[in-house]
Parts: sequence; C-alpha cells; structure tokens
Amino acid sequence: MDATPRPARLAVGVISAGRVGSVLGAALARTGHVVVGASAVSQASRNRAEELLPGVPVEDPTEVAQRADLVLLAVPDDELEGLVKGLVATDSLRAGQIIVHTSGAQGVKVLEPAAQLGALTLALHPVMTFTGRSEDLLRMSAACVGVTAADGDEVAWSVGEALVVEMDAEPVRVPEAVRPLYHAALAHGANHLITLVRDAADLLTNAGVANAERLLGPLLSAALDNSLRHGDRALTGPVARGDTGTLRKHLSVLAEQAPDTLPSYRALARRTADRAERSGLLKPDAADDVRTTLED
Repeated sequence: MDATPRPARLAVGVISAGRVGSVLGAALARTGHVVVGASAVSQASRNRAEELLPGVPVEDPTEVAQRADLVLLAVPDDELEGLVKGLVATDSLRAGQIIVHTSGAQGVKVLEPAAQLGALTLALHPVMTFTGRSEDLLRMSAACVGVTAADGDEVAWSVGEALVVEMDAEPVRVPEAVRPLYHAALAHGANHLITLVRDAADLLTNAGVANAERLLGPLLSAALDNSLRHGDRALTGPVARGDTGTLRKHLSVLAEQAPDTLPSYRALARRTADRAERSGLLKPDAADDVRTTLED
C-alpha cells in the first residue's frame, strides 16, 4: 500500500490554462481537489479551460489566487518572476497557501516573495510534452515530475511528492542547485531529438523516398529503446564500426545536397565516436581515423 501522505482536499487556482496548467488542473480535479478558478487570456486557453476544466470560472489571476488554497502558476519561464511579485503586491497571496510553479529551469527561489508571506512553495515540472488535450491525462500516469522544495523543508518536499503521486505520476527530487542542468538535459534530449528526426525525414523526402515517417518510426523507436536499456552499447552504424569510407560518402552527399545539415551531422558523429571509444566499441586508432575523416 502507498504510504505517501496525501494532502487534504484543496481549492485549486490555475494561472494560466495553457497546455500545462489546464492538464495539471484537470489531474488534480480528478483526484478530488476542486478547481475554483482559472485565468485564460487567449481563445485557445479559454477553449482548453472549457474542455478540461468544465464549469470552472475564468477570472483575473488575482481573483484566482485569492480564492485558492493551492495556486498553480503555469506561465512561461520569463513571466514567472513578475507574476509572483505582482500577486504579492496586490495581496493575492497569503500565509498557508501552497504556491506551485511548473517551470523546468527554475526552482523555488523565484517564489521567495510568496515564501516570505508564509506560503509553502514548490516547483513541480512534469517531464513530458503536452498537447493540452485529454489524452495528456493518460500520459501523466507514465510520466515523472521533477519536484523541488526549499533545502531542509521536508514538509514541503513531502507535500510536493504527495501531489505528484495523487496525479498518478512519479516524483523525482531535483535540488534547487541542479535545476538549470536538469532542464538543459531534458531540453537537449527532447527538443533536439525532434530537430534530428525532422532533419532525417527531410533528407529522405528530398531524396524522393515516400513515407519518410513510416520508414523512420520503427528504426528510431528501436534505437531509443535500446539506448535507454543498454546505454552506449546500443551504438551502431558507420561511426561505431569505424567505417570511414561510408562516412566520406555521407559527408560528400550532405555537402552537395543538404549543406545546412552537414554541421550537425559532423558534431553528432564526433560525439558518437567519443562515446563509442569510451565504451570500448571503437578502438582508439579507429576512433582517431573517424575524427580525422570528419575534419577533412
């Protein structure tokens, strides 16, 4: 049986009902908390609130915060500091509230004005991409959430973890000091993966190969799964084999037909050679040959 302490039923205010805020608000409502208000500026956000938070009044952020026990701040990173200061300046926050933001790059330091009032402050960052639709609620059950609270505040850490468990996700403690590196790792993996996949699809399409996505799907899914299971031992291909002849062909055709892709191909091939050498897949002299070929 799960022994994680569960928070009492809370009145939740969502600022704002974007892709993340609307889904987390709905996830909290599903566990028995009550969403008492949401802010939404764009029509898209209003539509999400109507779909995922039916019957919840759409109000000004100050009104949402004043009515809530748990204030969920799901705004872009650059807006977070100003929003917190504004809510404090308008007496919209108070002691005893739980103030949560969903930014990946920031910890709880940005919430310090609220903490000084006596609020409990948390950063809860879902490690997944959101569409802002109902299927995201199902994906939450397979997701992890990075939890950050003030150092030494075990009450806050426990509350954050309990909220995540209630949403059927897995809490992972991320100390304040490592939040920038934590977020850089996630962005490097997820965002740059999309760029890499789209570059590969474009190359196939430009080569006249039909159904590039269908071709890539099984290959890339297997590569991702193997990488997560086996680490660097999953490396395959011409770099891991030390096949410099094939590499020269790749470099030549990319220089001729896809020069914009060539720099990223070189950079990733160098990283692949380094990892293959460190893992013992590629002997040092073969790794040197690969790096020399990539520099030519």
